[in-house]
Amino acid sequence: MALSIRRKVALGVVIGSRAFFNGAPCQQSRKDVLAHLERLGVEPVILPYEATINGAVQSIDDAKLYADHFKTHAGKIDGLVICLPNFGDEIAVAELVSRSKLKVPIMVQASNDEVDKVSVSERRDAFCGKLSVTNNFWQYGVPFTETTNHTCDTDSEEFGQDLERFSRVCRTVRGLSNARLGAIGARTGAFQTMRYSEKLLQATGITVVTMDLSEMMGAAGAIKDGDPALLEKMDRIRSYGTIPDHITLEQITTQAKWTLAVNRWIEENECDASAIQCWRSLQDNFGCATCVTMSMMGEELMPSACEVDIMGAISMYALALASEAPPAILDWNNNYGREADKCVCTHCGNFPKSFIGDTPEIGELDVLGETIGRSKCFGAVKGKVKAGPMTYFRLSSDDRAGTLKCYLGEGEFTDDPFPMDGGIAVTKVERLRELMRFVTQNGFEHHVAMVRGHHADVVNEAVTRYLGWPIYGHNMPTEPSLFQPQRFS
Repeated sequence: MALSIRRKVALGVVIGSRAFFNGAPCQQSRKDVLAHLERLGVEPVILPYEATINGAVQSIDDAKLYADHFKTHAGKIDGLVICLPNFGDEIAVAELVSRSKLKVPIMVQASNDEVDKVSVSERRDAFCGKLSVTNNFWQYGVPFTETTNHTCDTDSEEFGQDLERFSRVCRTVRGLSNARLGAIGARTGAFQTMRYSEKLLQATGITVVTMDLSEMMGAAGAIKDGDPALLEKMDRIRSYGTIPDHITLEQITTQAKWTLAVNRWIEENECDASAIQCWRSLQDNFGCATCVTMSMMGEELMPSACEVDIMGAISMYALALASEAPPAILDWNNNYGREADKCVCTHCGNFPKSFIGDTPEIGELDVLGETIGRSKCFGAVKGKVKAGPMTYFRLSSDDRAGTLKCYLGEGEFTDDPFPMDGGIAVTKVERLRELMRFVTQNGFEHHVAMVRGHHADVVNEAVTRYLGWPIYGHNMPTEPSLFQPQRFS
């Protein structure tokens, strides 16, 4: 479960060198980068130091040796880190990448010179060598990621942070390139806004697995009251939040059966995320909500969206990959008085409890409960989201343009009061009204995925550099470019 998020990231490591430069720094660069990766819990894939001169790649033979090694481990390599302790051999590095046939993110690092060590025997010239390597990557059509600065020391905290961020980019790219999404139930009839294109998703490597709602209700109804797995699920629901005294054992049992059936199907179909027809057929025909089911899965980094919003589920999954934190799906729902940069984002009750930031109440759906009876609507997770930084992201499929498209940005949750039931997040985004204009004028849905913390840089790098989805970064700097960035073919 949540394999792409929880699996250990593995990075191929390449030390590039040019033969007539001082090779001594190669060994130290190798030690430094491996120490950073060990600290980060990232698995390195690299040949023994003795396999090449100075443990570096500086010839076509070295390139072939490393390319073959990386091919052997292709199934687990999430990205490549190329370090240039000196000028490096751009042809050897480019040939290594080309011959390895890996379609993974690449980060290129180049080391600083010291101003008092620029003699023929001491100089590095990596500042220049990086330009030669990246020029070859452009010729070969290879996208790559920059370090924070053009050059940096391999033993620096700055480079360690670059590696940490790059590992998250690699996990996000891998996860989104091979995602499996579960769609449980048909799109709610009244929500035409949740239409999406399975074929556009499949073209990017994202697979949607479907399940009829009646079959899932049948599977849930077939679970015996004494099933040990059911009793365990009931205990988990009780401990997940505060349940009002008037909620009956029968309501909790019904909810636990539904949750167990959904969990089993998702595991059997190896789904990374899901979207569920959350109302009102489930309430009418089975007698519970599905909010707590989605909330608990989200807490375990298996995001689940309401209203069969598959594109919302992928948006949540992208944020989970980038942050390793539980995301939520919300509505851009209410203005906040006359505050131009504030609004209220809500949903009935599907937020993971750590997204809320406090122990929630698990009660009944309010709006639907007033219509069909509260006894059929147990399972809503209620709470006001605590203040703190947040990132928002929305991916959509555009059949008119024949592409996926997205927008991304950062903001914050505030402590401002708002007396509405359900899941409530008072949200502040700079130039919010301009963002809403962009959303309306470009055909995006009212749903948006959010996660606690600021992680837009990771998502933006994954989408812009490697996935090739058109993206608008709200309040984010635009990278100068003569042409659209190169991406995976």
